[in-house]
Amino acid sequence: MAGQTDSVIALILSQIDAGVMLPGDAISEKDLIDACSVSRTPVREALIRLETDGLVQRHARKGAVIFRPDVEQFLTILEVHANLESFAAGLAAKRITPDIQTELRASVAACAAHAETHASADAAGYYQLNLQFHEIIVRAACNDVLMEMVKTNARKLMAYYRMRYLHPGAAQSSAKEHAEIAEHILARRSTEAAAAMAQHFNYDRHTVMDLIASVG
Repeated sequence: MAGQTDSVIALILSQIDAGVMLPGDAISEKDLIDACSVSRTPVREALIRLETDGLVQRHARKGAVIFRPDVEQFLTILEVHANLESFAAGLAAKRITPDIQTELRASVAACAAHAETHASADAAGYYQLNLQFHEIIVRAACNDVLMEMVKTNARKLMAYYRMRYLHPGAAQSSAKEHAEIAEHILARRSTEAAAAMAQHFNYDRHTVMDLIASVG
């Protein structure tokens, strides 16, 4: 039964990561049963576990839906997520290996090239490069518990991050900030790397309201 529950969770998470399921979308138990070839019990156990992680909300009338934050919830989650990513950047500056240094340099270059060439015309493409950049830094921190915490919090905000890069200048600003963060990490400046990453997630309230509205 545990394996069946895990397979349902994996499917839901993959759909969140791919942007197939967006905040507020209803979750069909029947579709999950059919897709995973399981009974109703593991599906419901999966939804309970995802609700515990804050990724799913269950309502008496609407059933289960993908978590959709209001402005206050978004800002609260962002505050936590910014601190997790900041902590990861600080650890990465201390622990990054030569192989991951090479990956980080390549990621920064790819983000810069894409932002310069496409600007906001290919927001989805830049978003994938952005994910890779942050994933590399969390791996460089060499802390599996931290990695899982970052993944869970990021999934609550992923749909909104995607929309951010549709705004003119957003990809270019992001790429520039990536370069600054990476420079500190590669130079082993832990405090500066953490501070730069925290600033990278410093969204103002109006931006948050725009992002939430754009996903709706």
